[in-house]
Amino acid sequence: MQEGAGVACTRPHFRVLLGVTGSVAALKTPLLVSQLLEMPGVAVRVITTDHATHFYSPAEVPVRVYSDKDEWEMWTRRSDPVLHIELRRWADLMVIAPLDANTLGKISSGICDNLLTCVVRAWDPSRPLLFCPAMNTAMWHHPITAKQVALLRDFGYMEVPCIAKKLVCGDEGVLLNFYKCILQNAVSWSFDGINVNTAKMTILMFQHSSVSCNIMHKILTSIIWHNIYAKAL
Repeated sequence: MQEGAGVACTRPHFRVLLGVTGSVAALKTPLLVSQLLEMPGVAVRVITTDHATHFYSPAEVPVRVYSDKDEWEMWTRRSDPVLHIELRRWADLMVIAPLDANTLGKISSGICDNLLTCVVRAWDPSRPLLFCPAMNTAMWHHPITAKQVALLRDFGYMEVPCIAKKLVCGDEGVLLNFYKCILQNAVSWSFDGINVNTAKMTILMFQHSSVSCNIMHKILTSIIWHNIYAKAL
């Protein structure tokens, strides 16, 4: 389902901008968005690359999905708003999940040739940005990958480490893994200066969950919920 073309809306407690790139892990996009929306006070928008839509249908996502064509269709004259700047202003948090090898290379090199990479290039460094690599293991182990990931961390972005898993091609790949990352880093991660120790305890509840495929979604939801709860106190 697609909402209106504009960016503006009544301000909720917390705004999440989800970037989706061309990895098979993009199949989880509709589920990820739906579970984020289960939390009260959370608004979500999605930026998709064209290749990402090979793995999911934007029509299945219950929020506004922006693509490259929106960048150009919304700007027709000098006084019109620039979409990648408007989205950058709108969001409290950006999550790139999944981040494929191609987009990783672009961001680490400063290339901004589509809507998603333009938003990242213009991103406010005082706001958190999480990136979640997902690619074939052979691509992950290429020497350039570690250097590119390190550059993103140097930019101040927070990596969500991946795990190895069997891919549709039969090889192993490295996929999104919020769970391990948060358990290791929850003490130090914060949003707007709010520590997320409480989120760590919440996430422990999911440690033995039988719904392992949903853990990555529940962890991000837990972090966001803690931030909303802490701000309300």
